[in-house]
Parts: sequence; C-alpha cells; structure tokens
Amino acid sequence: MATTTTTKGKGKGKRYDGPSADEKLCAELVQLLENGVNPWRRDWEACGASGQHRNMVTGAAYRGSNPAVLEMQAACRGYALPLWLGMAQAKGLGWYPRKGSRGCYVLRPQLNRREQIGEDGKPETGPDGSVLIAAWVSYKPACVFNVADLVGSTPEAQQALDEAIAAATGSVTVRPEPERLAGAEAVLGVWPVPTVWGGDRACYSPGADRINMPARSSFATAGGLYGTWAHEQAHSTGHRDRLARDLSGGFGSESYAREELVAELAAFLICRRLEVPCQAENHAAYLGSWAKVLKAGPRVLFKALSDATKAANAICGPDVTEAEA
Repeated sequence: MATTTTTKGKGKGKRYDGPSADEKLCAELVQLLENGVNPWRRDWEACGASGQHRNMVTGAAYRGSNPAVLEMQAACRGYALPLWLGMAQAKGLGWYPRKGSRGCYVLRPQLNRREQIGEDGKPETGPDGSVLIAAWVSYKPACVFNVADLVGSTPEAQQALDEAIAAATGSVTVRPEPERLAGAEAVLGVWPVPTVWGGDRACYSPGADRINMPARSSFATAGGLYGTWAHEQAHSTGHRDRLARDLSGGFGSESYAREELVAELAAFLICRRLEVPCQAENHAAYLGSWAKVLKAGPRVLFKALSDATKAANAICGPDVTEAEA
C-alpha cells in the first residue's frame, strides 16, 4: 500500500508517495464494479428530470468524456444532482467545499492554433497568399465540486446556494419520449455499418463488418434496444477502416475486456447525448473483467474514455466544435 512520508531537515519538505487523485478515482471505480454496480447504467427517465451533468451557474453541459467521468464520480460518492462548480467560481459566490470533500477533475476544451510549416521550414500559404493555420482542440484538466459538497460561508450565502440549486433543478425541460426516441432512431439509423435484425443475440462481426441485433419486438424497453444498438455500433467504430482498435481478443482476454469497456462507455455517451435510456444488459462477468483491467491504473481508464469519446463522435458527430472551444 502506498504511504505518505514526511522528511524534515534543512531544504527538505514533505514528500508524498500516496495515491494520486486519478488513482483514487480508479480504485473507487474498481470497488464499485467488484460490488456489482455499473455506474453507466442509469435510466434516463430516472435522471432526465435533473438534466445533463452541467455547470450549475452557467447551465453549460459538460462535453466529451466528461459526462462518463462525472457519472462515475456521482455513483462512487452518492451524488444525486448533476450540478457542478469550479472552486474559483464557487468561492466568488461565497460557497466553499465541506471539510473533507474532494473535487473531481474534468477536461476543459481549449482551441489551439499555429502556422503550418512546410518541409523547407517556412510557413505554408494558400492560393491567396495567406498563411495557412492549423487548429485543433485539446483538453486541460479542471477541478469541479458537486453542489452536494458546497456550503455557504454565511447564512445569506447558504440561502443563495439553496435557491440556486432549486432554480437549476427546476429549469430542466425534458423532451417528450416519442421525440427523443425518434431522434435516436434518426441518428443510429444512418450509421453506415448494416444492421441485420433477427436471431437470438446482439453482436458485431469485424470480418463481415456487420451488426446483428435481435428482433425489435424482443426488447422489453426502448432503453434495452437503443442501449444495445449503440453498444454494437460503438464496437463497429473500431474496424480497421475507421478508428482501428484491437478487435481480435477472444472472450475472457484482456483486450476483449478493454474493448467491451470502450463500447460500454461509448454507448453511455451516445445515449446521454440522445437523451434516451441506456439499459443494455451486462453479465456480471463483464463487470469483473473491467475491474481486473482497471487495476492496472488510471491510464487504462482514461485511454478507454478517450477511445469511447472518439467512437461516440464518429456516430453522433463531435460535441465540441472549434467555435465552442
């Protein structure tokens, strides 16, 4: 077990070799999975009334892999509301974290630009003579706190916090279910990998580049249908002609478990963006296999989150544009 040590003496201070915040988060997730809890299997109808994971003050929803990270945090720590604030933002309003509470790191998009340089070391120019600019979105870690861990510094600040939480939860508008399901059908229905309906199981065949799904009538809920379909479509993004992930692993192998984790995370992100339930069933063995691979450390988790975000973007389109960054 990692420990924290303190070294005294001239020119020496504290040296910490305990687990990092990322390692603690990964350990919490492993424990959750080993207890048979899947943090990415919340029914939209159960959480839709409180809305997407978002900044409580601005109302801006978190994008990319952040919904999955925050859902994980909420499950590990028992948060009921998907409302978050940065420390500086909360402090400016007179709200502070409760003693002993911990923040969660999310990834904030930022736009980067630079001149395109040719092989001769000079800036490349377009037909009109202007210098070509390369632009890309990168992500910077930022710490946020759930509103459940915030308290007002004065009675007036506490009242303002309570009112802000009530206003944020009361402002959510949930679209009618038929509208949301029709939107999900429109998005998933145009994915170029063909889906064959019928049979007794759902799977993706990399060799045939085809998705097999049971008959629609065999699903008891819309969440089961769309969650399963999104999961299999996520697998298909890993084809060598798309995102080129390793799809060669057999059941029970480490590579198979990693790919199933990617598909699970991607299905969650897709269904959250489409505002539909994500209720595809997972055998308990899947949870155990994910826990096993995640024991290797947070790099495995964040690689899976990155791959899942790319898969969700391939199916739904990017949810962070250059203009928004």
